[in-house]
Amino acid sequence: MPHGVITEIGRKKLCKAHAGDMKLPKITQMAFGGGGVDLQGEVITPTGTETELKKELLKKNIDKHTYTDSKETTCRYTASLGKSELINQNISEQGLFDEEGDLVAYKTFSPKGKDDDMVFVFDMDEIF
Repeated sequence: MPHGVITEIGRKKLCKAHAGDMKLPKITQMAFGGGGVDLQGEVITPTGTETELKKELLKKNIDKHTYTDSKETTCRYTASLGKSELINQNISEQGLFDEEGDLVAYKTFSPKGKDDDMVFVFDMDEIF
């Protein structure tokens, strides 16, 4: 079962932009959190109603984006955690935020432990 969704606010903005009633804000940040699993360590399935991460640890600007298919219907957003960021933290959720500060995509996954000598590179795909 997939553990990532475009949130309700993200879908609402897409709908209004397609109708010409608003300009779609650019995705600018990725957030990392530790609230993607329950007390038993099971990955929590997103509902799409999320407006924030359950346990946000850090929000960073997107490093880059790339189109991963020839039809340009999947955009991969990339952000990195440096050696000094989130040391000894377990990361189990991430989200994409637009320039208006809204969470537009949310994903949960098994915890990834971060040591002080590691650089983590996170990708998150928006698939249409």
